[in-house]
Amino acid sequence: MKICLLGGDGIGPEVTAEAVRVLEALSRDSEIRLDFSPGDIGYGAYRQHGTPLPDATLALARSADATLLGAVTTPPGIPGYTSPVLGLRRQLDLFACVRPIRSRPGAKPAIDMVIVRENTEGLYAGREHATSERAVTERVITRAASQRIARFAFEEAERGGYDLVTIVHKANVLRETCGLFRSVALDVATEYPGIHAEEMLVDTCAMELIRAPERFQVIVTTNLFGDILSDEAAMLVGGLGLAASANIGADHAVFEPVHGSAPDLAGTGRANPLAAIRAAATMMRYLHHREIASRIESALESVLESKAVTPDLGGTLSTTEVTSAVIAEL
Repeated sequence: MKICLLGGDGIGPEVTAEAVRVLEALSRDSEIRLDFSPGDIGYGAYRQHGTPLPDATLALARSADATLLGAVTTPPGIPGYTSPVLGLRRQLDLFACVRPIRSRPGAKPAIDMVIVRENTEGLYAGREHATSERAVTERVITRAASQRIARFAFEEAERGGYDLVTIVHKANVLRETCGLFRSVALDVATEYPGIHAEEMLVDTCAMELIRAPERFQVIVTTNLFGDILSDEAAMLVGGLGLAASANIGADHAVFEPVHGSAPDLAGTGRANPLAAIRAAATMMRYLHHREIASRIESALESVLESKAVTPDLGGTLSTTEVTSAVIAEL
């Protein structure tokens, strides 16, 4: 299998390299053969090539079975500089961002939910214009994208054995855009009679995630709302240092840790590699190697239990030492 590797900026190359160490350790004692092809992305690519998302990188991602991404820096105030991650999602039509939110075994409350976020439009559609006195961003919601993400969410519920999908919106205020998303998602819900559908305003959902997170199973929502809610929910189960996401389309998929590029940690040996390793596990599950994914996740749980972790999680190990601990568990 061909894996496109996009380390990116800051700690991105470091944590991606650690995820590769885990995958290579597994491939040595299995029949899995992984061919890693590195590409450039982010601010470093911009300084070298004049673009944060070179054509050669897109070609690599299109030809790969999956892409593993580290992290990128998107500095403000650079004319013509746009987020390469958003560009990658649009170019590969990665319409679904999937964020599993699960508490550790035995934790109270027991949290097991998946947040499914529409990944291509909304306020992240990139339609902005400004004068010196006024700035405008267009919020783009389409029927086709709403149908596609709603169906993905209900199918995700079926795959995961869930029986509740919560449709999150703000249609009481954003009557046209969220109104369209709401009505389309509720229509799609009728195609899945075995799954209960409910709707919830986004502010209520943000409150309920803190008050009673165990009540949720699958949440489906628009781009900005999903971005915020999934980061909030990640803090219930260990924080962004453990959170990974999948960006999935019909033909391509990109997997990444949720944390940023953390340039202050780059080169210090203190970057936490566990989210990147978890992203690699999620990628292997997507590639139909569920046993491999489960082995990685079990090793992560053992490492967390033994506190063989970096300082951000209360441990004393370096980046590479944490990865070595994961490999030892494997």
